[in-house]
Amino acid sequence: MTGSSRTIVVDPPGELREVDTRHALERIGLLNGGGRRARAALDDVLAAPHRVMPPVLYAASEVLTALDRPAEAAVWFYAGQLRARYDATRCTDPSAASALGLLRDRYGEPVNRWAFADEGRVRRAAVTAVAWDRSAPHDYDHRWIALHGMRAFLPDDGGPASVPQQEWPALAAQVRAEYLTGLREVLREVFGPRP
Repeated sequence: MTGSSRTIVVDPPGELREVDTRHALERIGLLNGGGRRARAALDDVLAAPHRVMPPVLYAASEVLTALDRPAEAAVWFYAGQLRARYDATRCTDPSAASALGLLRDRYGEPVNRWAFADEGRVRRAAVTAVAWDRSAPHDYDHRWIALHGMRAFLPDDGGPASVPQQEWPALAAQVRAEYLTGLREVLREVFGPRP
């Protein structure tokens, strides 16, 4: 294997052809580019964070970290993480959840290093992210995550990309509850039991 890489564009099958990630990719490119354009893109994202796909929230957290706004960075990183988990849970292709680890590995270290320096920091950021997610609409195409699964590379099997919409409210509540339970478990491991 060589050290070079190349992008291979694949036309996804079926309903995944409808998923438009251009705005998200443009925003992520601007956020990752640094400088004035990254700050302008950050302002744009934070003006309507409920309208962007979760990877954009991850990228926004990186800019906030660079601007020495770590508490905000943690909230938006955890909000992106929570929404991405919810989108993965709604997706009928379990392999699409691999995107969660990629996003965590790409954006998580600086946020988690700051947040886990103090139990209160991580708790406040995660609880704030969950509260925001509960109250803010999800005005983006949640099927973005399906493009990260194996089904996006296979012939159309005629099946839906998402579980039925009537299941979504229960899944959202389940994902939030599991997120907070996981947070408590991690905090107990890192900081010990609460007095």
